Amino acid sequence: MLAALSLLLLGLMVALSFGISHALRGKTRLQQHSDAMAYSMATVQARSLNYFAVSNRAIAASFVAMNSLHAYMAAASVTSSMLSQGKDNFEAIGIIEIVLCLPCPWTGSACKHCKDAAEAFKIAKKFDKKRKEYDNEIKNVDPRFDNAVQALDVMIDTIHRSQWSVFKDTVTLLQNGSANGLGKLKDINAKEASSLNSAVGALNASEFTCVIDGMVCVGSGKPGNSPRPARARVMTEVANATRPEWPATRGKGVLEYLHPQFMKDLMNGIQGSGVSFVTGHDGTAKTTQNASTGEVEAGPSSDNQGKVTGADEHGRLTSQWRHGLWTGRYEASIFSDNSGNKHSPKSAHTGKHTKFEGVYAKDLLACAVGGNCFMKFRSDPDPSHDFGQPHVYSYVTMKMRTGDVKKAPWELNSKSEVKFTHGDQGTGKISMAPDEGAALSNALVYYHRLGDWQEQPNMFNPFWRAKLHPFTSSQAAAVLTAAGNTDAAQVAASATDLPL
Repeated sequence: MLAALSLLLLGLMVALSFGISHALRGKTRLQQHSDAMAYSMATVQARSLNYFAVSNRAIAASFVAMNSLHAYMAAASVTSSMLSQGKDNFEAIGIIEIVLCLPCPWTGSACKHCKDAAEAFKIAKKFDKKRKEYDNEIKNVDPRFDNAVQALDVMIDTIHRSQWSVFKDTVTLLQNGSANGLGKLKDINAKEASSLNSAVGALNASEFTCVIDGMVCVGSGKPGNSPRPARARVMTEVANATRPEWPATRGKGVLEYLHPQFMKDLMNGIQGSGVSFVTGHDGTAKTTQNASTGEVEAGPSSDNQGKVTGADEHGRLTSQWRHGLWTGRYEASIFSDNSGNKHSPKSAHTGKHTKFEGVYAKDLLACAVGGNCFMKFRSDPDPSHDFGQPHVYSYVTMKMRTGDVKKAPWELNSKSEVKFTHGDQGTGKISMAPDEGAALSNALVYYHRLGDWQEQPNMFNPFWRAKLHPFTSSQAAAVLTAAGNTDAAQVAASATDLPL
């Protein structure tokens, strides 16, 4: 009797060992699958954030291209203003010659100034005639200039629509864990595993949504959206700060970019003798708050929301001819916004410059079809929130027992149970294999610039990465609660000093 009992116990222990080993192997596969799913979803999210960074750069470059476009148009327009100043200079020189002519005929030497005065006024008319020629050329370019501005504005909206498309696809992936081919992980790692828990998927989508300033964020303790003007200022500052030499400072000077034939005509070609020369020529183009040459020429502003894009060109033209010398200031400017703006000199202008919407002109959720918006990182100063860097969670389950004794004879029967009666002690039951296992994983999408650089997370540099990350007790409890595993959630919540 004792020998038979010993053999029974030995057999049960062997069956239990097989059951536990099988369950451990299954649990290991399940955890590996959960880790792979969390890491893969985090990698996709990191790539999405890197796409936002690169496309935000493209949007900033489009604003800079608008600045360059306005700079070229201002450079073209300033030719009219320079010729107009040449006319003014020779009219002033003509008056000087008239004054010198007044003693004639009493002073014979003064009479030659009368002829010079008449010739100076003729030269002034030549400057004016040449100005009109350039005005017509500039007017012909004006409509094409507006079309180019509009094309760049449309390009910004097109880039932002692509950001929305990436955002929506990423949210779908984070919610179900199987989109875009990610479902193949299940076939590779654990075919019997469940899909990503839908409530946990909703947590993932919320984490991702809260990364973007302007989105509806329902995360506990997360900072609210910054005001729309503040978001506009960020892109405006980035765009203005990244202007190359040409739109920012015009590079090496006026003689380098105005046509040599124009400069030859201006300096002595029209007037014949003497010389007209340019001094103090300067110009710049930028995105500003108002259509003001003062704002274009000024430094950074704390309240520049980028409502206008424009350029300015100015300097002095000094003319020396015969016995006269005169100098005067010339200036040209051009601005575009959404309601029409100015173009100086007016003689070189046609139509309205209404093709620029402004930077971040609408709220983000209304900006899918227009408004020149971009995806901005929602900064969070709280280290317990990882400074706003998002987490990606995985929670999956899998049956640990097969329920088929032909495949797993150690389970003994379909329920993998052994029942026994022990005299007055009553009946008992032994489970030969665990019924179901669960696995949860946590990945962090984090910002890390290469080398020794230290900078805050942002969406202008593509340095977002992904890694598996330990749980805090509160994170684990939140995931388990969302998954409906309240018993495990209570255990996790109590492990306050133990990283999971």
